[in-house]
Amino acid sequence: MQLAPVQIILTVLAVALGAMATRFTPFVLFPEGKQPPQIVTYLGSVLPPVMMGLLVVYCLKDISIQVNPHGLPELISIAFIVFIHLWRKNVLLSIGCGTALHMFLVQAVFVVS
Repeated sequence: MQLAPVQIILTVLAVALGAMATRFTPFVLFPEGKQPPQIVTYLGSVLPPVMMGLLVVYCLKDISIQVNPHGLPELISIAFIVFIHLWRKNVLLSIGCGTALHMFLVQAVFVVS
C-alpha cells in the first residue's frame, strides 16, 4: 500500500507530536521547584529494576532446556552480564557485552542446523 505525500507528512507529524508530548509532559506536570508526589518518586525508584526483571523473564520464556543447546548460550551470557556488571558497574557495558557474547555464541559456537 502506497501512501500519498499528505498522508506521509501527517503520519510523521503525528508521531513527532506524540513523542514530544511524552517528553514534555513530565516537565509541565512537575516543574523544577515543585516536589513531585510521593507515588511518582516511589515509582521512579522501583520501576527500572522491575522492568529489567520483566525483560529478562520475557527473553528467557521460550528457552527449552530439553532441546539442544539446552539454554547454554543464554546461561553463559547471563553469567557474563552479571560478572561484567559487578566488575564495572556500567549498565550499557554489561548489556552491550552480554548481547555481543550471546550473538557470538548462537551464531558461531552453538550453531543448530
